[in-house]
Amino acid sequence: MRTALLGMIAGLSLFAGSGAAHFNMLLPQTASAKKGETLTIIYQWGHPFEHQLFDAPQPQELVVLSPDGQRAELTDRLVKSTCKAGARDVTVYQLSFAPQQRGDYVFVLRTPPIWIEEDSEFLQDTVKMVLHVQAQKGWDAAAGTFELVPLTRPYGLRPGMVFQVEALPARSASKGNSSGQGNSYGLVEIERYNAAPPQKLPPDEQITRTVRLDANGVATTTLSEAGWWCLTVSRPQGTRMREGKRYPLRQRATFWVFVEE
Repeated sequence: MRTALLGMIAGLSLFAGSGAAHFNMLLPQTASAKKGETLTIIYQWGHPFEHQLFDAPQPQELVVLSPDGQRAELTDRLVKSTCKAGARDVTVYQLSFAPQQRGDYVFVLRTPPIWIEEDSEFLQDTVKMVLHVQAQKGWDAAAGTFELVPLTRPYGLRPGMVFQVEALPARSASKGNSSGQGNSYGLVEIERYNAAPPQKLPPDEQITRTVRLDANGVATTTLSEAGWWCLTVSRPQGTRMREGKRYPLRQRATFWVFVEE
C-alpha cells in the first residue's frame, strides 16, 4: 500500500452510488517517512471508496504541528495541479515536505464552504492527517479547532484492530434536539479510500459506515482492511447565502488513518 500517491490516483473512473459521500482527502505519498527525506502530500476532493474525484477547492489554510509542538503555516506552499479522473482532468493541490525532526507531524487543512448540490447544503471541513517520522511523539496533538483527535496511536495498525477518536470540543452525544431525533454531532461517518475503482459497488450502507459518539465524545470502530480510512463528524454551523436564498452550513472534522497490510 505504500506506493506513490500519484500512481494510486491514476486511471480514475467516474461512477458512484447514488448515496456517495463527499470527503476531503489529505494523503501523504507514504504513511511514514524518514527525517530529511522529501515526500509529497496531496489534497483532493470526491468519493474515496468509489475512487471518484472532482475539482478540489483552494484550501483556506494548511498548517502543521511538529513533534516539538511548534505550529507552521504551509498554505502558501501548496501547488495547484491536476490529475486524470476518467476522461477529464481535475484540480488537486500538492505539498512537498521534508520533516526535520523525528516524531509525528500533524497536518491540518481547512477548506472554504463547499456547495453540495444534491443535498442543498454547504460543507466546510477541517481535515487532519498524521505523518509518522521514526519516533512516537506528538500523534495526539490537538489543533484547537473543531476536530477529531486520535485516542489510539494512528499508525502501526493492522486490519481488524479497534480505533478510537475523540471529537473536540467535547459534547455529549446523548443530548438530542427538541424533536427527540438526536444530534448530527453525535454521528461519525467512516469510509475507506480505494486505490482503484471497485469493479462492483456494494450497497451504500456498506460503503460509508456510521457509528455514534459516546457520552464522552469518543467514537470506536474496527478498521477491517488495509489502506487509508477517514472518520468524519459534523455539526450545524448556521446558514450561508446562495443565489438569494439561505442554505444550511455544516462544519465537519475529518481524520485520516492508515492500516498496514
